[in-house]
Amino acid sequence: MTRSVNISTAGDGASSDRGVIETVSTRVRENRRQRRLSLDQLSARSGVSKGMLVQIERGATNPSIGTLCKVAAALGSSIADLVDATGPSRLDVVPAANPRTLWKGSRGGSATLLVGSSGPNMLELWTWELRPGERYDAVAHPAGTQELLHVASGKLELLVDSVSYVIPAGRAARALTDRPHAYACIGRRPVRFTMVVAEWHA
Repeated sequence: MTRSVNISTAGDGASSDRGVIETVSTRVRENRRQRRLSLDQLSARSGVSKGMLVQIERGATNPSIGTLCKVAAALGSSIADLVDATGPSRLDVVPAANPRTLWKGSRGGSATLLVGSSGPNMLELWTWELRPGERYDAVAHPAGTQELLHVASGKLELLVDSVSYVIPAGRAARALTDRPHAYACIGRRPVRFTMVVAEWHA
């Protein structure tokens, strides 16, 4: 049973963008070869099956955000490295066409990576939209990972450790997401929010 906490008073989907799929395919293969890892070794490090890795490198599947997180961590990279949303220079201005939609909901919602740093230590800036009735269940991130969220419109339900937090428009929240968590739209209006993910590795 979940326990509800109202923030106002308490203070695996996949991408359907062919270009993203092809970029991920190339980047995973290149990163794996640079690190001289076999598919079996990468599978053991990431917890992603060898068959799935083969499909990713062939560009034959749409990996979920959770799968990308696992593969990126195993390669010492970030999701941004794999979708090519960042570069190596001191300053990168991301072109308008470069943000990557990495999840699409059954009712039209989406999760888009606007910009991210290179891994393994990484910061990512996301924009999300969830339509009424949509929910995204996320895998646990590495220990110590934090997410900062700001809800622009609608009402967001954030579930962490079986506790439900309701975040209305105009409010912000900080959460440790090194455990399973989920985001859901509650009410009759879509919820739109921005999110920063901070993931640090020793």
